[in-house]
Amino acid sequence: MTFLSILCALLIEQLKPLRADNPIYGEIKALAARMEAWFNAGRARHGRLGWLLMMAALILPTMLIYWLCNRINPLLALGWNILIVYLTLGFRHYSHYFTSIQIALNSGDEVTARTLLAEWTKLDTVDMDAAEISRIAVEKALVTTHRHVFGVFFWFLMPLGPAGAVLYRVAEYLSRAWNEPEHMRNEAFGRFAAKAFYWIDWIPVRLTAAAFAVVGNFEDAIYAWRNFASRWQDEAVGIILSSGGGAMGVRLGNPAEKAIAVLPADAATVDSMVGSSNGETDALPGEEPTVRALQSTVGLVWRALLLWMMLLLLLSIAVWFG
Repeated sequence: MTFLSILCALLIEQLKPLRADNPIYGEIKALAARMEAWFNAGRARHGRLGWLLMMAALILPTMLIYWLCNRINPLLALGWNILIVYLTLGFRHYSHYFTSIQIALNSGDEVTARTLLAEWTKLDTVDMDAAEISRIAVEKALVTTHRHVFGVFFWFLMPLGPAGAVLYRVAEYLSRAWNEPEHMRNEAFGRFAAKAFYWIDWIPVRLTAAAFAVVGNFEDAIYAWRNFASRWQDEAVGIILSSGGGAMGVRLGNPAEKAIAVLPADAATVDSMVGSSNGETDALPGEEPTVRALQSTVGLVWRALLLWMMLLLLLSIAVWFG
């Protein structure tokens, strides 16, 4: 049932992609905003309480409906699973941005590519050249794919089933919504949401990195993961970008980001932090990203997705005939 649920949801999404601004997402975002308004009194424990209530309000009904459907007819439970996976997956939520940027760069239209990238990432792209546009688009695509596809896969396979998929997607959203906006930065309220998602994503992000390594350049992916992932401010992002870049043979991100963000802007000091006593090189392996890296990213993601589906199919067969 799990394999069929994911396969059907993926096929439906290819035919009818769910927009990122759909009403269901809008209601969840509104609920998160109300929770923050009701419970944010400047203490970390208030954030923990708001997070738990938010999760209970979404997960418990998901579990109850699945239980009722399963009691009535397994086909109803299958339909519920497909609906939840369809709503929580985001394989094509933002693919139109990536595809449009790729088309613009291939035609030499950097102005349009910069505009699309700015809409997608909310970054200032005015002075970016084609290589920089390509790099940021690839980075955004890899991180987004993990958080909207592979992370959902993992938690849907857990005993919670559809409730696990809801748990992951809502936890990912709350970790951003309660920490990234200007008025929420450095607030105690969002600390629990960020910490909770870190642990919820701890295993999935490493499985995604392993999948990138298996379907790409294994040695470079593992080397970059081991030696450079910890140098990003966000460990999970570091793991995804270092392994994904190594798998494709391109240099993504800035491995000195963590050191530069913490230390004064002194080149010698930063270099001493970035370098290691084992003689590691400071630069990530691989070439600078080009427009061709966009196509490589598409191939890497699809191969990783096929790997996940193949493993899930083998697991399902083992369960059916075990």
